[in-house]
Formats: sequence, structure tokens, C-alpha cells
Amino acid sequence: MIVLRHYSLGRRSRKTGDSGQALMEFAFAALLLITMSFALVDFGRLIYDMQVITNLTREGSILTARGTSLTDAANAVMTESSPLNFNTNGAVIITQVTNIAGAYVIGGQVSQGGITATSQVGSLATGVATLPTAVQPQLNQSVFVTEVYYSFAPITPVGSLLGLTLPSRLYDVAYF
Repeated sequence: MIVLRHYSLGRRSRKTGDSGQALMEFAFAALLLITMSFALVDFGRLIYDMQVITNLTREGSILTARGTSLTDAANAVMTESSPLNFNTNGAVIITQVTNIAGAYVIGGQVSQGGITATSQVGSLATGVATLPTAVQPQLNQSVFVTEVYYSFAPITPVGSLLGLTLPSRLYDVAYF
């Protein structure tokens, strides 16, 4: 004789007040996931833009140290900035600083780009440069300084919603 047993899967009975619990848990989890995704997008863009700017500053200083004119080096940096729009949101300043009798004199300076930026090294008008101790050139030698500025704007509202402030202007400098 064969005995068939029927097992019920046993449905859980709903308690009153539990009907919207899963929906609320999903809403909180989705909100957290969306916020983290937006933050990841903006911080990722910020890190990528800083990496591009760092590469551009090094490229500008290497070109000038190898004998390229300041204007040609600035043009090359502007051309190579393709993921970023330097014609409207960036600036490149390349400066030649020479040690003449112990004074750091600006021998040439070129500025290009779409935003107004002031060199942290000095201006051609004053002719006097301020350099960190580690990069001061020897007597009658020159150092080439490339400074890159870029206006950064987040594309998601997560920073303002969470009270985080991302930098609006990025800056990097390279000395060769």
C-alpha cells in the first residue's frame, strides 16, 4: 500500500501592520543606493579630472624643459586637454624662472584658456617669482613651471543634499 502524504508549504499568516514593511525597507535601501551612486559619479569625475590636470602640468613642464617655446608648450597642453574643455573652463600658465644673482626672475610667461587665473609663482609684470625651496634653480639656471586651473561643477545634486562641498576650482603645478 502506498501512502501519499501532502505537505503544505505553510504560508505565514500576515500580522496586521506588516503589509507595508517590505515596501518601506525597499524605499530606504533604494534611497541609500541612489545617493551612493550619485556620490560615486561626482567623486569619480573629480578624481579623473585631477588626474588629467596632473598629467597636463607635467607635460607642459617637460616640453618647455626640452626646448619647446612657452607658447608652443601652452598650445600643446590646451590641445591635449580633450576630455576637459579648457577653452571655456580651464587655464594654463607656463612660466620660466631664472636665478640671476640669487634673485628669481620671471623670464617669460604665457597664459591661455577660458577662465581668468593668476599664477601662484608670480607675474611677468612684477618680474619676481616665488618658488618652493626644493625647486629653486642654481645660479644662472632656469626652472619651468606649468600651472593648470580648471572649473569643476558636479553633475548630481548629492553634494548639496548631504552638505558636502566639492572644490569648484581645481589646481595643479609642476616644476622642471
